Amino acid sequence: RMSTAIEYIRSKVDKKQKVLCLVSGGVDSSVCCALLQKALSDQHESEAKTETSAHPQVLYEFANEDQEVLDIAHDCVKLLHSKHKSTSKKERQIFPVHIDHGFMRHDESKLVVEALHAVGIDNVYLCNAQEYFANGTTMIKDVCTSKLSETVSPEHKRKIIGDLFMKLCDKVVREELFESQENQVSFDDMLLVQGTLRPDLIESASKIANKGGTADVIKTHHNDTELVRRLRDEGRVVEPLTDYHKDEVRMIGEKLGLPKELVWRQPFPGPGLAIRIICTRGEPYTTKHDDDIMQQLQTKFADDCISCCLLGFQTVGVQGDGRTYAHCVGLTVKESIKREEIPWPRLYEMAKNIPRQIMHINRCVFIYGNELKGKQQSVTPTYLQADTIEQLRQCDKIVNDALMKYNLITKLSQVPVILFPSNFGCKQANARSVCIRTFMTNDFMTGVPAEIGRDIEQKVVFEMFDAILKVDGIQRVAFDLTPKPPATTEW
Repeated sequence: RMSTAIEYIRSKVDKKQKVLCLVSGGVDSSVCCALLQKALSDQHESEAKTETSAHPQVLYEFANEDQEVLDIAHDCVKLLHSKHKSTSKKERQIFPVHIDHGFMRHDESKLVVEALHAVGIDNVYLCNAQEYFANGTTMIKDVCTSKLSETVSPEHKRKIIGDLFMKLCDKVVREELFESQENQVSFDDMLLVQGTLRPDLIESASKIANKGGTADVIKTHHNDTELVRRLRDEGRVVEPLTDYHKDEVRMIGEKLGLPKELVWRQPFPGPGLAIRIICTRGEPYTTKHDDDIMQQLQTKFADDCISCCLLGFQTVGVQGDGRTYAHCVGLTVKESIKREEIPWPRLYEMAKNIPRQIMHINRCVFIYGNELKGKQQSVTPTYLQADTIEQLRQCDKIVNDALMKYNLITKLSQVPVILFPSNFGCKQANARSVCIRTFMTNDFMTGVPAEIGRDIEQKVVFEMFDAILKVDGIQRVAFDLTPKPPATTEW
């Protein structure tokens, strides 16, 4: 599989062609960039029969602890080249760029790039583009969107971010990478390399994975927007991993000799925390079916132990091979039940059955704290603005610190931390709630929530709950109980 990807790269990239490689620091983009380095440097070495002097172009986005990042980067330096020899921009072929769009985890971009510079990888360009993204727009069906910082549609957020990545590439190339070159180089002169996987294309209903054009868009991935597709049609995009799933990419990473900590780290989406904030203008999501939904929840599922409530926002799901954008149901336990006695097996079973038996629901979460009933549809206006992003960033750090502390990073496939707008009656301007989604999967096309008591200890979950509730504005903490399908990994 690795040799196939290498041959693909060599068939697409001329030995004198400059390539721009967007690296988020996640598994996919890092493996892609390492493959690119191996394919091109080995080819040059074979043709010239001389030692290549290219730098390894891998950026890592694992910044919970500075030393750990340094160790990972140091390993990669040793694995991907034996000597350090500086190369001018004119001579270089691979240009890795990491864009900080303002939705990264706590200090992540800064710490990663500093760590890589410290061990001699000094040609990863960090682009600070927080304002550019916040004020950015794009065209969808010939209509200009709102600014990203004012957008509430999850699909629009994804498309804006994906297109802004592409638009920013030319600006970075012209104004930063080649600003002092006599012969100006533009993005039009380069190929774009990105680590797009098969599931990305399937969920985006790309024609690469959907030859007949009959599939629904589940969610648009940032690496498969209309602008990316246009560049792809022009032959300017190199994607060596489009036939691969996450487990296969990890196998390639291991064969490349990349550190285990990188290969098995949890995925972090290119749009970052932006797609983990449920935005709303402050008006609850309601439908004509709500009374009937509540009646069914009450008669079919609520009992003397567990209560059900209907929340005032939508989440993305996949049901019957199609995209749904539907209700999220909250489950709570009676106040007489101590937290050590929460009936997790019953809650998981209910979360599996509720979307099957009641229409217009695609996700169920356990909400920690006092019992909730009926329509809990009071929501706080929520946009991708600095204070809101920082609110989630603090909660995300708490969860990831706990995962590190209890060695759960590799055991759990992915743990998105979601900020949702439910305020449960609190009028505080930043009153919102948080949900933790512990997800387990092999291919990310289907999966199940981690089981409390088996896959993750109850004390770890409560430790995260207690810490998150201390973050300013957070009213409740929830735990996502829903498999995929009917719920997507992200919300």
